[in-house]
Amino acid sequence: MNDPDQQKNMILAVVLSLAVLLGWQYMFVWPKEQERRRQAQMQQTSVPPAQVGAGAASGSTPGSPGATGGGTLPGNGGVASGLSRPAAIALSPRVPVATPSLMGSIALKGGRIDDLVLGKYRETTDPKSANVVLFEPSGAKEAYFAEFGWVAAAGQTVAVPNRDSVWTQQGTGSLTPTTPVTLTFDNGQGQAFKRMISVDDKYMFTVKDEVENKGTAPIVLQPYGKIFRLGTPKTQGFAVLHEGLIGVLSSDTSVGLQEIDYAALTKEATTREKEKKTAIGEKNFGATKGGWLGFTDKYWAAVLIPPQAATYDAHLTGYKAVPGVQDEGFQSDYLLEAVTVAPNASQASQAQLFAGAKEVRTINAYGEAGIKRFDLMIDWGWSHFIAKPMFWLIEKLSALLGNFGLAILAVTVLAKAAFFPLANKSYESMAKMKKMQPEMERMKELYKDDRERQQKEMMKLYSEHKINPASGCLPMLLQFPVFFALYKVLFVTIDMRQAPFYGWVKDLSSADPSNLFNLFGLLPFNPISLPVIGEYLHLGFWPMVMGATMWMTMQLNPQQADPMQQKIFNWMPVMFTFTMAGFPAGLVIYWAWSNILSLGQQYYIMQKNGADIHLWKNLGVDKWIERFKKKSEA
Repeated sequence: MNDPDQQKNMILAVVLSLAVLLGWQYMFVWPKEQERRRQAQMQQTSVPPAQVGAGAASGSTPGSPGATGGGTLPGNGGVASGLSRPAAIALSPRVPVATPSLMGSIALKGGRIDDLVLGKYRETTDPKSANVVLFEPSGAKEAYFAEFGWVAAAGQTVAVPNRDSVWTQQGTGSLTPTTPVTLTFDNGQGQAFKRMISVDDKYMFTVKDEVENKGTAPIVLQPYGKIFRLGTPKTQGFAVLHEGLIGVLSSDTSVGLQEIDYAALTKEATTREKEKKTAIGEKNFGATKGGWLGFTDKYWAAVLIPPQAATYDAHLTGYKAVPGVQDEGFQSDYLLEAVTVAPNASQASQAQLFAGAKEVRTINAYGEAGIKRFDLMIDWGWSHFIAKPMFWLIEKLSALLGNFGLAILAVTVLAKAAFFPLANKSYESMAKMKKMQPEMERMKELYKDDRERQQKEMMKLYSEHKINPASGCLPMLLQFPVFFALYKVLFVTIDMRQAPFYGWVKDLSSADPSNLFNLFGLLPFNPISLPVIGEYLHLGFWPMVMGATMWMTMQLNPQQADPMQQKIFNWMPVMFTFTMAGFPAGLVIYWAWSNILSLGQQYYIMQKNGADIHLWKNLGVDKWIERFKKKSEA
C-alpha cells in the first residue's frame, strides 16, 4: 500500500495540473471562442456601409467636451464610406513619410497623420507577404488616424482648421528623420496656423501647432489631440492580453494603468441608447497631468503623448453605429487648457504621437526620455518582475547563440541550475520517503488505534531521516511562475514574433505548425479546416514530445493502489498534450526540454539514494531485459 502522504502529494500535483488546464481553458480558449462568435454576430448584424455614418458625413458625430475651457472636439465625419485603401488615400494631396521604420504619408486635407505602414514587419513569415498596415485614412473601411489642432473655446467664433481644411506644405520634401515638414493654413479672418511635424528613425512623431493672431481682438483656443478608429478591431481574444483603449492618465503612480476593452465601451453606448440618451460610451478622466493615452494591439500601438507638464482633459470613447447619426468607432483624445492669443501675438502647443511596433528596447528608451510609465504599454502582467529579466536574458543569449529557440533552451538550463539545490532536496526527500515506506507502514499498523501517537511517531521518523513530506510538489510550484513569465515573454513581445527555431518551426510565438492528423504533412489536407472538430485536430510534433516526456516522468513513481488515481495519472499527460498544442511553439519546446532535464535529475537522485525506480517496470522494459538475459545465458 502506498504512503498516504505521498498520495496526497500526487493528488495535489494532479489538482494543480488540472487547475492550470482549466485556467487555460477559461483564460485563453473560451475568450477566444467568444470573440470569434462575437465577430461573426457583428458581421451578421452590422449596418451596411452605405448606411453607417450617413449623418456623420455632415459632421454630426459628437466630439468630447472639455472642462478646461468649454471647447468641443470636432467629429469624425466621412469615415465610413467603405473605400479601398488606395482610393481613400487619393482623396487628399499628401506629404510622403519615409523613415527606416515607417512608410506612408500625411494628408494635407485635414492635416492628419493617417497613412502609416511598418517597414520592418510583414504579415507572415513569407518575406514576400505584405507589410503590416497601421494607419488607414478617413474613408477607408478600417479608418485609423491621428489628428491634432485647435478648437475654439466656449463663446468663441474663430474659424479653426477642420477635417476639410486643405493645408499648404512649405517646400516639397518628404518627412524623414532629418527633414521635418511645415504645413500652413490661413482662415481668412486674421489668423494664420502653422504645423511643424518631425519624426525620429523609430515611431515617434512630434507635432507643434502654432497660431498667429493678426486680428484686432484676442482669441481663446484649446489645443487637442485625438486618435480615431473605425469599427471594432479584430483582437486575439485572450484574457491575459489587453487589446483596446489604454492610457496612463495621471502623474499619481497610485492611479495606475487604465485598460478599457472595446466591448465595455460598446456595451455602455448600447445601454445609453436604450435609455434614450446619446449612443456613446465614455470614460472621462477629467483634468490630469502627465502620461499618455491611445490604442494598443498585441504587437502595435498608437498613443498620444500630451505635454507632460500641462493639465488636460482625457477621454476614452466608444461610438455605437446609429444609421444617419454617427459611425461605429472608438476614440482616444485629450483637450488642453485654453490659451489666449492677443492681437499681433502667437501661441504654440507641442505634443507627440507614438505609432508603431511595441519593441521593448524602443519603448523603454522613450520612457527613459521623459514619458511617464511608458513601459506599461507592453502587457507584462503580474509576472513582470520575472518576465522582464527573463526577456533581457533571452535576448542576450539569443544574440550570443544566434537563435531565440536555443536561447530558450539555455534559459531552461539556467533556471534548473538556479533551482537545483532546492529541487535536489525535494527529490531526495521523495526518494527517502519511498525507501522508508515499509517502516511507515509498520508504524501505521502499530498505532492504528491511536491517531495522535501515529502522527507523532511519523513526524519523528521524518525528522530523523530529514524527510519533508510536503516537498513533492515544490518543484512544480516553483516552476509555474517561470513557466507563466516565459509564456508572457513569448506571447506579448514583438521581439519574439516570427523568430525561427529549426526545421518546420518558423515562428516561436505561434503554435507548432506540424500535425499528427495529416501525418505531419504527408496527407494533402489541413485537419484544422474541418468543420466542428477541426479546432481539436491540432497536435504537432513538439506537443507530443512534451506529453511523452511528462508521461515518462510520472512513470518514475510506482503504480497507484487506487485504479481511479492511476487512470488520472495516465490520462493527465494526454490532456496536457492536446491543451499545449495551441501554445506558442517556444513555450512547448521549453516545457519538453524542462521535462527531459527533470526526468534525468530525478532518475539520478533516486538511484543515488537507493530508491526503487519504477520507470522500466511501468514501461514493461524489465520483462524484455529478463528475456534477453535468459536467452544470453542459454
